[in-house]
Amino acid sequence: MPAETTGSPDTVLVCIRGNSGSGKSSIARELRHRHGRGCALVEQDYLRRIVLRERDKPGGVAPALIEQTVRFALDHGYHVVLEGILYTGRYRDMLTSLRDGHRGRSLFCYLDVSLAETLRRHLTRPQAGEFTAEQMSGWYAAHDILGWPGELVLPESTGLEQAVETIAAAAGLPQR
Repeated sequence: MPAETTGSPDTVLVCIRGNSGSGKSSIARELRHRHGRGCALVEQDYLRRIVLRERDKPGGVAPALIEQTVRFALDHGYHVVLEGILYTGRYRDMLTSLRDGHRGRSLFCYLDVSLAETLRRHLTRPQAGEFTAEQMSGWYAAHDILGWPGELVLPESTGLEQAVETIAAAAGLPQR
């Protein structure tokens, strides 16, 4: 069955995936900030942890809510920056549906950051006290790429500024 079409030829979907502490939230927020109005930020953690208060588990409803939120924004003419861990095993079907159904440009990015580096970065975050290094180690999935043609995989040596510029250029997301 073909994916439901969403968005328009003018909308841009950027999906930034990676492990906890990899920098995806900082990059996503900066991309949105630099674009200005007309760009929605869809955060997996906000929808799953805050709105639903759901654990990331097989059979959860978070993927459906995330997809519906992204589609709603695209269908109303917004560009979308979607960010989250978005494990391939649980979210591939939803991401495939978005990719195949989006009428505009779509870019899927993966921040390929080692466990040691994610743990180091975690210590600098405001939520450092919310979960431990042991918990993060249990969530860590090494090189959890989708393996799609055109997937942008950024190494841990990529700084915030370079990541934002690279992703914006590759996606065609206008920046002010």
